[in-house]
Amino acid sequence: MVLIKNKISLITLLLVSCFLNSCSTDEKQTVVTKTQLVMSDEFNEDGAPNPSLWNYDIGTGSNGWGNNELQYYTNRASNIKVENGMLHITARNEQYMGKSYTSARILTKGKYDTKYGRIEARIKLPRGKGIWPAFWMLGSNIETAIEIPDNPNTVAWPTCGEIDIMEYLGNKPTEFFGTVHGPGYSGGASIGKTYTLPNSRFDTDFHVFGIEWDENYINFYVDDKLYNQITPEDVPGEWVFNQPFYIILNVAVGGNLPGSPDSQTPFPQTMLVDYIRVYQ
Repeated sequence: MVLIKNKISLITLLLVSCFLNSCSTDEKQTVVTKTQLVMSDEFNEDGAPNPSLWNYDIGTGSNGWGNNELQYYTNRASNIKVENGMLHITARNEQYMGKSYTSARILTKGKYDTKYGRIEARIKLPRGKGIWPAFWMLGSNIETAIEIPDNPNTVAWPTCGEIDIMEYLGNKPTEFFGTVHGPGYSGGASIGKTYTLPNSRFDTDFHVFGIEWDENYINFYVDDKLYNQITPEDVPGEWVFNQPFYIILNVAVGGNLPGSPDSQTPFPQTMLVDYIRVYQ
């Protein structure tokens, strides 16, 4: 009987302690539910990114990739390469093809996609106003009139869905945000959350950015911290995240969200990616 009372007292003490110290799943819960590795790029071979996994987006896109971005994306080694076990995506201030900046954007479209899973990358971010790196995903059914003409199974953005695992503005080096876009909740109406790193910066060390994604939720985390969960009940439109998505890594310069670089923005700026992994 004394033993039972002691156990109850211990539980009560722990609950009171948790309350007094403002325990929350945002700060304490570790995401470890999907552990079977099904795809990885460890970036261990110097040169261009693995051509069996990655394609390039080249140029300026339509209206600066829909965001009035200022860079011209290339596949040149000066903008993208694998070296010393890291993927380097480098934004440069240079005149090229009528633009004042160059950078790179790679994607697994047509080569690898996944439906659900734990998708993560270990990244060290660049810095400076107007620098806009991202690790994100698009629905594989997105409309591409050139590649899949007159295909009734394709749709336009945002109906295809978008999952931004990590977006970051270089003038706010302690913050990043994770977001979803879909029909009725895209652009400025997207659903997401900002995470602020305590006592450090994202441009001074590597951090693991990821999601765990299943039929009825997307959990967003950084390192071992679950900081947000989005479910069908959280979005005002159709839940479009029950289909395959492909992966994108890029560093944009300027555009609607970060604004243009200024005189204090140092160039070149490089995003370093140690690995990208997918678990089921």
